[in-house]
Amino acid sequence: MAAVLMSLVAAAPPPTRTMEHPQRAREAGVTIGVLPTGPLNAITDVEGVRVGQVTIREGRDVHTGVTAILPHGGNPFRSRVPAGFVAFNAFGKFMGSTQVVELGEIETPILLTNTLNVAEAAAAAIEWTLTQPGNEDVRSVNAVVGETNDGLLNDIRRRRVTIADARRAIESAAAGPVAEGAVGAGTGTVSFGYKSGIGTASRRLPDDMGGWTLGVLVQSNYGGVLTIDGIPVGERLGQHAFSALDDRVTADGSVVIVIATDAPLSDRNLRRIAERAFAGIARTGSSFSNGSGDYALAFSTNMAVRREQAGTSQVPNTEVRNEAISPLFQAVAEATEEAAINALFAGMRIERYRGIAERLPVEEVLSAPATERK
Repeated sequence: MAAVLMSLVAAAPPPTRTMEHPQRAREAGVTIGVLPTGPLNAITDVEGVRVGQVTIREGRDVHTGVTAILPHGGNPFRSRVPAGFVAFNAFGKFMGSTQVVELGEIETPILLTNTLNVAEAAAAAIEWTLTQPGNEDVRSVNAVVGETNDGLLNDIRRRRVTIADARRAIESAAAGPVAEGAVGAGTGTVSFGYKSGIGTASRRLPDDMGGWTLGVLVQSNYGGVLTIDGIPVGERLGQHAFSALDDRVTADGSVVIVIATDAPLSDRNLRRIAERAFAGIARTGSSFSNGSGDYALAFSTNMAVRREQAGTSQVPNTEVRNEAISPLFQAVAEATEEAAINALFAGMRIERYRGIAERLPVEEVLSAPATERK
């Protein structure tokens, strides 16, 4: 969906599409992968998942925000979801990841923001968790916060995101369509030299493969040699990180990938799902540079593997068998690739703070002949 110029939540209706605010990739005819999407082609196709976003734009120099993903509508501290985490290249910060790795579960909303406002986002997650009914005696909270650096388009040293902004993202989280592009934590991010931001996509497996739904949301802020559905766009346009003619594009940057599924998976297999998400990022043209912070966090909403904190001392063990998990690997690779491309299609030209981020020349991309597909 197109970027908008105000704070918004995921439940807001999709903006009107124009040439400045173009269609999503699939709507424009770019069909990535072979598996069908969910009805919204978004992470919220996984039942129970909610997304909230607060976008902050002030004058020329402030373009930042926060995105919150809630795994379900209940109390995540008391009803924890199993989770797997992968740091593919760890040039960045991902608060709370060590406990996720150790225990294989998430107990708070997942927040995304800019590099220098991780503390505020974490404080919001902690405050919100402490206020939830049933948490009156809680003495420790593992806030989960990812980040990318939006310092090209945003005066990041102002640390503009407040605890109240991040609380508002959590409290406004809703099911339904998810806004993409320059919104929330993607307001000031850039990919492959073009304005990108938040992107999302989903896949639903056929019934004979389990019928499970898997959704992805990305905070896209990375580079390399852009490829879209096999079209070598970066080469074709002469704009990529390794071109001597263009110093605007870098291979450095970061991407945070949040994956939700209703498939009953253990934290071990959720980690395996998270690993495969990077196949999708690689297909877009990233080689995961030295200066790239590339993280993936996957969780399951299925009640069969939910870890309730009252009434039982047993962890459920009903889960998808290893032998049946390969279709979910395909699903996460496809959905991640499409989410990253959707973030680019939703971009718009921004000239702010330290530089310019152009809109992806979608018309040129779509005019590429079929013979250029690799």
